[in-house]
Amino acid sequence: DLSSMVSVDGLLRYRARPDGSPYSAINQARGTYTELPDEGDKVDCGDVLYRVDDEPVLLLCGAVPAYRSSAIGDQGNDVRQLNLNLHRLGYDANGNDFTWQTEEALRRLQHDKGQDATGALDFDDAVFLPASARISKVTGKLGGAAQQGSQVAQATSDTLEVQVDLAASQQGEVKVGDLAQITLPGNTSVEGKLDRLGRVAESAGKDDDVDDATIPAYIRLDDPEQARGLDRAPVQVDITTKGVESALSVPVTALVGKSGGGFAVEVVRDDGRRELVAVRPGLFDTAGGRVEVEGDVREGDSVVVPSS
Repeated sequence: DLSSMVSVDGLLRYRARPDGSPYSAINQARGTYTELPDEGDKVDCGDVLYRVDDEPVLLLCGAVPAYRSSAIGDQGNDVRQLNLNLHRLGYDANGNDFTWQTEEALRRLQHDKGQDATGALDFDDAVFLPASARISKVTGKLGGAAQQGSQVAQATSDTLEVQVDLAASQQGEVKVGDLAQITLPGNTSVEGKLDRLGRVAESAGKDDDVDDATIPAYIRLDDPEQARGLDRAPVQVDITTKGVESALSVPVTALVGKSGGGFAVEVVRDDGRRELVAVRPGLFDTAGGRVEVEGDVREGDSVVVPSS
């Protein structure tokens, strides 16, 4: 079995937005920050994210950021995701409408988390992020002024992934779903798959040379627990782009160029004669140093390679 691979350096990191950037937790309360999370903290949906004037601000999960206060009679996507949060937290609420069930469920959540149990969600009561958060950076200052619309923290999910930057010559070779082997610090290997490709090329050169532009690619680990505790660690990634089962192959170093074009291998026959045999190369196994060939050669033939 042969396989072709793209080998690149990568960085182990926690997953956030599709482009790799973290989520922003935007504060809407006014007052003084009296409690803030620490970098690396895990905050689940429905838990207290931070406090302003000792009043808790909750983390709720959803794609729609807080933009208004909500109370009985309101409708919309923000109400739907509030109901979904309440339902997942074990409180009885559902649908797109802020009903008396929503009010009662919210009142119970507020009581359990130390908020005033009003049954209405004020604009500054919660921060909505797409998922449970792992705090990657705290931008608010304990004892500092909490200003409406200012960032209090940056966050990611709690799921590890690997980011690699693909050169222009590699971008046409890989595709979503390709298998990958990630070599962690300590020479431990874990398996994964190419999860998504970035859409925007970035150039490392001063003159924005197109040939220097890279595209970010993100690899999902089959078992992220194997890499737990290695945030921001450099890794080696081998992405399998093609494969051939039961291929007839020779060492790459056995290939010789023919005058007039094409390739050949020098075969040692049973009587000791050496014969130059034309072959058509197929898949190059970049990791194993072998190449698939077709021609007048068969399994078990001895071929000549350079002496080491």
